[in-house]
Amino acid sequence: MELRPYQEEAKQAVFRQWEAGTLHTLLVLPTGCGKTIVFAKVIEECVRQGDRVLILAHRGELLEQAADKLHKATGLRCATEKADQTCLGSWYRVVVGSVQSFMRQSRLKRFSEDYFDIVIIDEAHHCLSDGYQRVLEHFPNARVLGVTATPDRGDMRNLGEYFESLAYEYTLPKAIREGYLSPIKALTIPLKLDLSGVGIQAGDFKAGEISTALDPYLHQIAEEMGRYCRDRKTVVFLPLIKTSQKFRDILNEAGFQAAEVNGESGDRAEVLTDFEAGRYNVLCNSMLLTEGWDCPSVDCIVVLRPTKVRSLYCQMVGRGTRLAPGKDHLLLLDFLWHTERHELCHPASLICESDEVAKKMTENLEEAAGCPVDLEEAEKTAAADVVAQREEALAKKLSEMKRRKRALVDPLQFEMSIQAEDLSGYVPAFGWEMAPPSDKQKTTLEKLGILPDEIDSAGKASKLLERLEKRKQEGLSTPKQIRRLEMYGFQHVGSWSFEAAKNMIDRIAAGGWKGAPRGIIPQEYVPDR
Repeated sequence: MELRPYQEEAKQAVFRQWEAGTLHTLLVLPTGCGKTIVFAKVIEECVRQGDRVLILAHRGELLEQAADKLHKATGLRCATEKADQTCLGSWYRVVVGSVQSFMRQSRLKRFSEDYFDIVIIDEAHHCLSDGYQRVLEHFPNARVLGVTATPDRGDMRNLGEYFESLAYEYTLPKAIREGYLSPIKALTIPLKLDLSGVGIQAGDFKAGEISTALDPYLHQIAEEMGRYCRDRKTVVFLPLIKTSQKFRDILNEAGFQAAEVNGESGDRAEVLTDFEAGRYNVLCNSMLLTEGWDCPSVDCIVVLRPTKVRSLYCQMVGRGTRLAPGKDHLLLLDFLWHTERHELCHPASLICESDEVAKKMTENLEEAAGCPVDLEEAEKTAAADVVAQREEALAKKLSEMKRRKRALVDPLQFEMSIQAEDLSGYVPAFGWEMAPPSDKQKTTLEKLGILPDEIDSAGKASKLLERLEKRKQEGLSTPKQIRRLEMYGFQHVGSWSFEAAKNMIDRIAAGGWKGAPRGIIPQEYVPDR
């Protein structure tokens, strides 16, 4: 099986981390981008080098899926370590193991600490639990690869307690742009659901209280779905099994062909097969289908289980992002959840790296309620709105800076001028990134014209230095040029070439530093390319 370009890049990045001495590294790929295929190819290379590999997961379906895809992609077969099955005595170099079985001390002590050379953790956001950590601590010298769909910043910070690096990340917007995942259109339904009385448990909304809050709205939601989902293959996520079953009945009364599955469904496999075959057009579930189930023809997702956890939200929406014949986009229905808490996940949570842009995008989508809006277009509009707001705030700050005649460029001014959303929205994740900037980093930044005083982490300093070096290689304007020209009213100097900036500064200098050259309006000026 030939890997896609990003999958090959991901595989190579993992081996580079291990070869550099990093034992625990992380791979982030959106749902539907073939993370199982990538780690199967990583395993294939490890086995070729003589390594013994353990694949750890928390659910039987994930283990079966991993074993199946490993065999299809590489021809390798696995031994199994779970319940009454053991890999000891097997000649297979790859083992799939249930963490619930492996974590038992009676089972772990059968294995020497160097038994496995490589450990792969599927759905790695679970790996900080005691059970996973007990297994990982038993094999202290093993190289570890954690694989997960897009986590939120809180997850990344938590994962940073165990993983030493992020080997590779492929983002949802990039996957959509490059044609590997379906475009997403978000539709905000102008139906206000009151969650203000719902409590929090283990960091998320209590499922039972969501169900109680949701119950009075189920008939109205079915009515709204009748407007937008009649001709679509829809998956609905709900908080409790009884709510899921009740909503299935309401949908059937409203003219849908709806089915319901849960962890206790004896006919689950049959229902899923019938749904894929088109015998049902709506599938209701209580969080059962968030991981390990694929039906590419799903083209509508309805999330009636509001959550604060971005990784969970991404998993739900990810059930509909795969490509399928005749499917030109995924429709994502979003509701106006009324809550005093602002951490609630919305469609913007899927695509925005900056909380500021996500908040603005959610406001814009709510204003466009009733009209489907392409997610990427919505993100671009929100980002432009935020940039405009920041530029207004920056103008005030710049006027203060002029009075202070500071010789160095404020990092925020530099980031705004080059429109570096990744820098302004940067949050450190791994331990070394959270440390204060080193003296060497500060000295280098000062030499390059950046004021280091307001840079609070080594990770941010490192990213700035990388960006400055890249701009130098690309022949773009320097921080000092940006500051000088923006003092004279020129805008977006960060996009100018070094030569264009130098020429304009030379012309201003020739005029005695009294202002822009004759005939040039700084606010409107764009240099020739």
